[in-house]
Amino acid sequence: MNSPLKTWLPLALALLANFAQAADCPRIISQSPYISRALDWLGRGDCIVGVSRYDRLPLAHTGGVKDPDAAAMADLEPDVVIYSEWTAEATVESATPPGARAVRVGGFRGMAGVEAMLREVGQAAGVADIERRVAQFSRDWRQAAARVDGRQRRVLILSACGEAPYSFGRGSTLFEVFSAAGFDVVADHEQIRNFNPRTPQGDVAAWISERRPDLLFALQDHKAGSCNPAIAKPGIPILPLTGEHFTHPGPELLKGLEELRRTMAEFGA
Repeated sequence: MNSPLKTWLPLALALLANFAQAADCPRIISQSPYISRALDWLGRGDCIVGVSRYDRLPLAHTGGVKDPDAAAMADLEPDVVIYSEWTAEATVESATPPGARAVRVGGFRGMAGVEAMLREVGQAAGVADIERRVAQFSRDWRQAAARVDGRQRRVLILSACGEAPYSFGRGSTLFEVFSAAGFDVVADHEQIRNFNPRTPQGDVAAWISERRPDLLFALQDHKAGSCNPAIAKPGIPILPLTGEHFTHPGPELLKGLEELRRTMAEFGA
């Protein structure tokens, strides 16, 4: 027969571990879905108490990326509020509740920026081994990119390509990721360009013809249908990819690179 000590000791140790974890878990508000994904990857998803209206997590909403709700934030009594770089500094200062720490992170200007974002989020969330995790992520994404073998095909990367598409150009995170995967990204602009058809420079079909890509990659969200084939000349394949794997800078890119590898294998890279 087990002694009472043997029966209760494992339970007591488990309760102590849970208590220590809870004490080490700051109350975090995440003001962008990519920040929430980074926190989850870092093992701090349970620390999130509020999210922006764009997040699908079943938690209290705290406004948008550019228009955070200061009152909703204050009600949650956060220890840390992590904002995207798209939130203006003045807005961050006015919206952050007294006593809470404000952290503003990037991630859209190259993979060094993504790694810096993960480091800053991890430090704000109290992740003890954050340097090891970031170093592992750095190795993982490079190895995943090397497995794609793009063979220097000329490509363009478009998002939301049905009406007013976005193209990812030099200096953007996706330009760097696809280049590392062996593609020649032939966008002739810096960062992200929006082709609004109501503007003089909004004819994306003409622009694509000028760039003469071998392939178009269409980043599509979970609600989107297939990309409009009229944007490209006949003979230019349009390969769909899961948008959230590429437009959320951070660990989702590992899923994106694996999807890209499979897509190119099926296409016959």
